[in-house]
Amino acid sequence: MMDSFELTKIAGGVLTALLLIFVPKTFIDLARHGSHHIEGGFTLPAPTEAAAPAEGGSAQAAAFDPAKVVAAIATAKPENASGTFKKCLGCHSAEKGAASKAGPNLWGVLGRPHGSFPGFGYSEAMKAKGGDWTYSDLAAFLHKPKQFLPGTKMIFNGVSDPQELADLLAYLRTLSDSPQPLPQ
Repeated sequence: MMDSFELTKIAGGVLTALLLIFVPKTFIDLARHGSHHIEGGFTLPAPTEAAAPAEGGSAQAAAFDPAKVVAAIATAKPENASGTFKKCLGCHSAEKGAASKAGPNLWGVLGRPHGSFPGFGYSEAMKAKGGDWTYSDLAAFLHKPKQFLPGTKMIFNGVSDPQELADLLAYLRTLSDSPQPLPQ
């Protein structure tokens, strides 16, 4: 029967043989083709003109429009947002009367003044925001929180897909005793 020392010697021999095969081959390939040649690679496609931003606009402005997301809420399906909303539940509670977690409770967030959930320590930027949470504000905030409100404590990267965002807003609408009317 072999002991562990014998197995170690066999493994060392196999690794040495592999090094003796591949190291010289690598140096020969580098000498023949130079250090910047990659065989078997592929070229990524160039962006099309349709993906390019309009003149005077930015790619980001062309890619996201909160008004389009708000318009899609009427046909959005709240049940489709259950997977997306699970991400929210890591930091927020969503039951009526529940305490805040790392983020404020989201029950009744639509129509509630910015930075107003009792007992939650909001960032100075959120406290100074003013106004109520509208569908448009939530769409912009949930798309890119730090862009909508620089200085926010929210560390979520955002939801980039407009339909997913519309479904999420439709779901947030259900978290209330008296849901906010759908935007016209």
